[in-house]
Amino acid sequence: MSTPSTFTAFRIHNDDRGYRSGLETLALDDLNPGEVVVKVAYSSVNFKDALAGTGKGKILRRFPLVGGIDLAGHVVASGDPTFREGDPLLVTGSGLSETRDGGYAEYARLSAQWVIPLPDGLSLRESMILGTAGFTAALALYRMRENRQTPEHGPLAVTGATGGVGSLAVDIFSKAGFEVHAISGKADQAPYLKSIGASEVLGREALATDRPMESARFGGGLDNVGGAMLTSLLAQTAPYGNVASAGLAASPQLDMTVMPFIIRGVSLLGVASAGTARDIRESVWERLAGDWKPRHLDAICTREIGLDGLPAVFETMLDGGSFGRTLVKIG
Repeated sequence: MSTPSTFTAFRIHNDDRGYRSGLETLALDDLNPGEVVVKVAYSSVNFKDALAGTGKGKILRRFPLVGGIDLAGHVVASGDPTFREGDPLLVTGSGLSETRDGGYAEYARLSAQWVIPLPDGLSLRESMILGTAGFTAALALYRMRENRQTPEHGPLAVTGATGGVGSLAVDIFSKAGFEVHAISGKADQAPYLKSIGASEVLGREALATDRPMESARFGGGLDNVGGAMLTSLLAQTAPYGNVASAGLAASPQLDMTVMPFIIRGVSLLGVASAGTARDIRESVWERLAGDWKPRHLDAICTREIGLDGLPAVFETMLDGGSFGRTLVKIG
């Protein structure tokens, strides 16, 4: 493979002309240094991408940068002997669209330490339907299982269940043998949530309590919302159950007592996918390509766009209209 003299990228600036983003023509030398050059086939849209692309969140630490925290493609050239021309690979998080140029470009130049060989059992397209959202959901389960979570604890609740992380969590958790209760404010999407693995679909009122403790209703769960819903989920979790916190769609605040922790031994686990250690990262991706691979990826991928479709998707996501996963096909 050879790299063209120029290619298209979605780049983000913040300078005297203000905060702006859009398509530009770049050369390889415009990108950050790295040992591995990749022809990008797919990326995805995550909440963090929408914040970065619009400037509504302080995501980028330097400018300008190519956006996109995920990418999958084939090696064009490599200065690291681990990777050879033509090898399929993926990268999620790892500083992309934060401190390094990201995946919203026809070509990327990457640090070899963060590149994951595409596991057997996943196509490039499937890996980006998963992307950071799927990796986050699986990492939450990985952490819960490490802390002795079992199906016998009771059902796992998933808040924000129609979003990307939520939808994939419903599918992954059910595939791993857990009963899943999806919690969503979108009542009309109950058939969708049941079709991807939820045994019950509950409205937000299920997590509307403001009491420090309630009857144990869930074995644990994954929260993508934060605020009062996370507080309520912890108050309704069974003894020695685990709740993983992965998002703040409603609020970054957590106002609660320590009672669930000291009376029931409930654990609150943080899920920070971007800087996950490589050995854990590889283990999680192997599970996603194997026994945790979601069964309904095509249903969860609700939209496929090109780079020119990014601004509209960002606005929809930030307005609360996110549903399933948006795949970005590049080139």
